[in-house]
Amino acid sequence: MQTSSNESVAPDDCTTVEVARSLGLAVRSVQLMVDRGELEAWRTPGGHRRISRVSVDRWLSERQSGKSRPETRGPSVGVPADPPVGMATAAPASRRPRVLLIEDSRHFQNLVTLLVKARFPQVELHLADDGIAGLAMAGKLEPEVLLVDILLPGIDGATLITGLRSHPAFARSRLIVVTSLEGPALEPYAFALEGLPVVHKPRLAVELPALLSHALAQSHAAPMPA
Repeated sequence: MQTSSNESVAPDDCTTVEVARSLGLAVRSVQLMVDRGELEAWRTPGGHRRISRVSVDRWLSERQSGKSRPETRGPSVGVPADPPVGMATAAPASRRPRVLLIEDSRHFQNLVTLLVKARFPQVELHLADDGIAGLAMAGKLEPEVLLVDILLPGIDGATLITGLRSHPAFARSRLIVVTSLEGPALEPYAFALEGLPVVHKPRLAVELPALLSHALAQSHAAPMPA
């Protein structure tokens, strides 16, 4: 970690950018975590924000142990460092296709789980209850398909989707948006949803199987549109 000539930073202190890179999150997401009290931070005499590494490790530990459900989540929900450009590659042939559902409603989590088990038994389904956990799991799993709700706790769905579309690690992942919003309520998110398939929750059981089948088939064919 670099420091300025007139400020010293203890090894256990991190900048906002360093924390964002280590968690695979946007800088704004880390700032919001500090504002919510999820991470411990303070200002240096020069006005620079510093975040306690201990609080970052504690946040990761709580995410890994507090919400996982073994029957649907992977065995580990670690968060890798920000991968370099060009890291994304097609999944090995021996690996089961991975689908990550980022959705806070248990009802729709259960519905998608039933659909996937019935129609796509070859798929390995993972669940995330909020946007921050979902972004961390996406970085760990590099799933072929991400099913993302727009209205999520932890991070705005449009911000999450925009970040996923621009991140090199997810260049071969396909995105499907799941939402209960329609018409004018969906317009503020149009900039993030352009070119993406959108499934309205009342029609999830009818429309999702065909979209998911197409997304799985396309996941290795070409990079996800930016």
